[in-house]
Amino acid sequence: MPISETDLILNKDGSVYHLNLLPKHISDTIITVGDPSRVYRVSQYFDDVEFEMNKREFITHVGKYKGKRITVISTGIGTDNIEIFFNELDALVNIDLKTREPKARRKRMKIIRIGTSGALQDDIPLGAHLATEYAVGFDNLMNFYNLENDGFEESIARDIQKKLALPFSPYVVKGSATLKQNIAADMITGNTITSPGFYAPQGRSLRIPIKYPKLLEDLTRYHNKSNDFWLTNFEMETAGYYALARLLGHDVLSVNAIIANRVKNKFSKDPNKVIDALIKKVLERI
Repeated sequence: MPISETDLILNKDGSVYHLNLLPKHISDTIITVGDPSRVYRVSQYFDDVEFEMNKREFITHVGKYKGKRITVISTGIGTDNIEIFFNELDALVNIDLKTREPKARRKRMKIIRIGTSGALQDDIPLGAHLATEYAVGFDNLMNFYNLENDGFEESIARDIQKKLALPFSPYVVKGSATLKQNIAADMITGNTITSPGFYAPQGRSLRIPIKYPKLLEDLTRYHNKSNDFWLTNFEMETAGYYALARLLGHDVLSVNAIIANRVKNKFSKDPNKVIDALIKKVLERI
């Protein structure tokens, strides 16, 4: 049966609803960023930019870097935005938008998230580049999907919930080993917490008392000894990326510019320098 007009919403020009893109705008390799202004920080290195689209927080540039066609898209903040982005991106390559039916041959995309992050361990320096091996979702997105986890992922999720005395079960999911090897072999390997907010869910308090005042300390100290599994950093999107990539059959890697160390209460004096260095590193390797 064709997918309904309310499940797959298209604009008058046939583009997908939120991204406002057509299939011709999607390259084999996608770079994503959270901050819309960071799209320009990526595309400034392109040989040329053939297409631009500005729609809400979803800014897209399509161009070539050293002859290779690349699409860079901003997503905004949070796994709710990642769910919109990922479903519509997949629809552009794996659903016939005219017949509204999934294509018989599925396309597997390569997606690299370039993001910023705060370190949870004191030995991860400001300015470091960290590639996420496992993402740990503290958000509730996967409560609405049937994500299959392996035994290791399930055991880590249970252990984190138990040791941190969480009233919910996190989800744990691994990223693309192939992309990690190709793009981030010389980066720090980490296990990233994806938080559902920036303040209380990351142990920050301004004027509102937080429910878990020891959260930051507990995350830093967490250690699964049998697997030597530590938590290294946190941000707000990676677990959504990794989970949806598994559900839809794509390869995703999240690489993080470490611009804060929460244990030392230090913030980078020049975060754009750290981000730009990571952008150039990724572009050279894709």
